[in-house]
Amino acid sequence: NVISNEVPDRFSLSQNYPNPFNPVTKFKFQVSESSPVEISIYNSEGKQIEILLNRNLSPGYYEAEWDGTAYSSGVYFYRFKSNMFTETKKMILIK
Repeated sequence: NVISNEVPDRFSLSQNYPNPFNPVTKFKFQVSESSPVEISIYNSEGKQIEILLNRNLSPGYYEAEWDGTAYSSGVYFYRFKSNMFTETKKMILIK
């Protein structure tokens, strides 16, 4: 979801909220220039379990949501990847 079309000065990934969560969480990210963007979810073993987003995005502020209903309680990671920036953060699903 696009939050704002204002052009940020850098790529960035925020910590998810709420954290811990049950079963839905959101996280914000910003894209400073047009770029292919991939957001993926990984389990605690480092296995990719879901791809939330995989497309070209224009500069702006965005929000993504992940529903962990189909997964068990535990530690998960979400990764933001573009041509110029990659960052991974930890989140905790508690049921």
